[in-house]
Amino acid sequence: MKIPALKSKIGDWDYYVTTLTFEQVSKYVSKIDEQLHKSDSLKDLIQRSITNNFLSIKSYILNQPSVFFNSLVLAVYDDYPDWQEIEFKYDDMETYKMGLLDFPSNHKIFPVDGQHRVEGIKAALKENPEFKTHQIAAIFIGHKNDPEGKQRTRRLFTTLNRYAKPVKLDDIIALDEDDSVAIVTRYMLEEYDLFTDKRVVYAKQKAIPNSNKEAITSIITLYQANVELFNVYFQNKFNKKPTKSKVAEYLKFRPSDEEIEEFKSFCIQYWDAFKNNLSFISDYLNLEANAAAPFRNSETGGNLLFRPIGLIPFIKACLTIYKREEKSFDEILERFNDINFNIDSKPWHYVVWNPIAKRMLMNSTSLTYLLLIYLYNRELIQGNELQRLKEGYASKISYEQDLDNVLQEI
Repeated sequence: MKIPALKSKIGDWDYYVTTLTFEQVSKYVSKIDEQLHKSDSLKDLIQRSITNNFLSIKSYILNQPSVFFNSLVLAVYDDYPDWQEIEFKYDDMETYKMGLLDFPSNHKIFPVDGQHRVEGIKAALKENPEFKTHQIAAIFIGHKNDPEGKQRTRRLFTTLNRYAKPVKLDDIIALDEDDSVAIVTRYMLEEYDLFTDKRVVYAKQKAIPNSNKEAITSIITLYQANVELFNVYFQNKFNKKPTKSKVAEYLKFRPSDEEIEEFKSFCIQYWDAFKNNLSFISDYLNLEANAAAPFRNSETGGNLLFRPIGLIPFIKACLTIYKREEKSFDEILERFNDINFNIDSKPWHYVVWNPIAKRMLMNSTSLTYLLLIYLYNRELIQGNELQRLKEGYASKISYEQDLDNVLQEI
C-alpha cells in the first residue's frame, strides 16, 4: 500500500497526515491486541471498551448523506513505514514534507484513537460495499513493540481518549441540524412569544439563577420539555413505544421538513394551550418588568411551574392524561387551572418546598408527577401508582398514621 501524505512533528512525535478509503481501513486496520499489553486480561479490557456504539456509527454511515468524521489516529506496528519524500517548491521556497508512505511488508496498523469509527466503517462495508471508496482522514504514528514503546503508545491512547468529551447538550440545542427537538426548540426561542427575549434563561444546568427575575424557565429545561412532547409525537406517528434508545437513534438523523413541521405544530398546540388556559401564565406575559418575581422567589417559593423540577413532571402528567383521557390539550390545561400551584402550601410542603428553611427540595420528580395526575382526576391513577403515591407522599411529610388516609392531607 502506497499513499500520499504530509509529514509533520509535534512534541517528540513524528507523524504523517493522509487519507484512507473505507476499503483500506477495513483491510489494513486491526483491533488493538498485544500492542499495548502482554496480559490477556488487559487486552480483553481494551477490547471490551469497544461498545455497541460502533453500530450507531454504522447506521450514521449508511443513513446520513452528509456523513463526516474527524481523523483516525493510527499506530504502525514496530515503527514507521517507508517514507519517500517529494521535493515541493512554491514562492521561492522548497519543502520535503510531502511524499509517499510505503507499506512494503505486512505492517500491522491499529487505532490509537478511533476504535469505534474503524469498527463502524467495517460493519457498514459488510452491509453496503458501495461505501468502499469513501475516504477518512488518518494520522499515522510509529509504535515500537518493546516496553518503552508500549508505555509511550499507552500514554497517547489515554491522553486522546481522556480528553475526548461528548457533545454538550448546550451545543446540541444551539447547533444540531439533525435533532428535531433542537430544531423546534430553536424556533421557539426565536419566534414563539412565551419563550422569546428574556423569558428563557441560558444556564449551565436546568436550575434558574436566584438573581433572574424574568425567565419562566431555562433553555435546557425547555429542550427537555420538548423531548417529552416528542416522545408522544413519536408514539402517535410511528405506533412504537418511544424507548430512550429508539428516540436517541431517531434524533441523530434529520427527518423530512414535513415531519419537522408536524412535530413543531404538535409542540405549538401544547404550548398554546399552556399559555392560553393557565391564568397565571397570562398574568406573567402581561408583566413588563421582573415578570417572574411573583412566581419564583425565595420567600414563598412561588409557582410550581416556574421551577424546572415542577415544569417537567407537569408536562409528563399532561401527556399521560392526554393519552388516558383522549382530551385536547386545551381541555386538559383548562382543568389544571383550578389546581393550586403555590408551592408554599399543601400538597407541595416537604415535597418540593421546605417552608421552614424556605428552600427547594430535590428528588421528588416521580411523586410530583403522580400528585399532579391525582389532583387533576384521581380516577386516572392506574395500577400500582396509587400505592407509590401514598408511600412517596407519606415519606416526604413524615406521616406515621394509617397509610390509606395519607392523601386526606392533600
